[in-house]
This record gives sequence, C-alpha cells and structure tokens, in this order.
Amino acid sequence: MIRKENTQITGKSAEANADTSSAAFNFPPGLAKPAPRALHAAGYTRLDQLATVTETELLALHGVGPKAIRILRAALHATGTSFAGSEAD
Repeated sequence: MIRKENTQITGKSAEANADTSSAAFNFPPGLAKPAPRALHAAGYTRLDQLATVTETELLALHGVGPKAIRILRAALHATGTSFAGSEAD
C-alpha cells in the first residue's frame, strides 16, 4: 500500500495545512484555535508584537474574544509588557 501525502488526500496546499496552533507561534498555551489563526492572518506571529496593538484592535479580529485577551494579557504581563495603551503592572 502506498501512502499518499496529506496534500494529495485533502487537496489543500501545504500552506493551507500549516500548523497555526499556539505552539507553532510564540503564543501562550490555552488559546482556542481560532485566536492564533486570526492573529496569524493579521500578521502577528510573536507575542511581543501584540504590545504594539490595543485590546480593542485585537477584539475586532474574528476569532479573538475576551478569553483570548485575558490569556494574552497575562502572558504579556509575565514578560513585563502590556498591550498598547495599557499600563504594565
């Protein structure tokens, strides 16, 4: 039996099959899959990049909700930074 490559089975390109989980990027664990996908689609691939945008801007992305913001805020806080327009405690 010959095993076909995933791209042949699904008909999707390798890029479409790319791993967009939190671990594939520099995002904290616990994010639901839509959040890292939305962040990646908006051009964010690292946690430190989120310090340049506001929570409101991220909430406008389809797939990023209040829970994702809480997780991301805590992760940024752990690195000593925060979202733009916020104070890092």
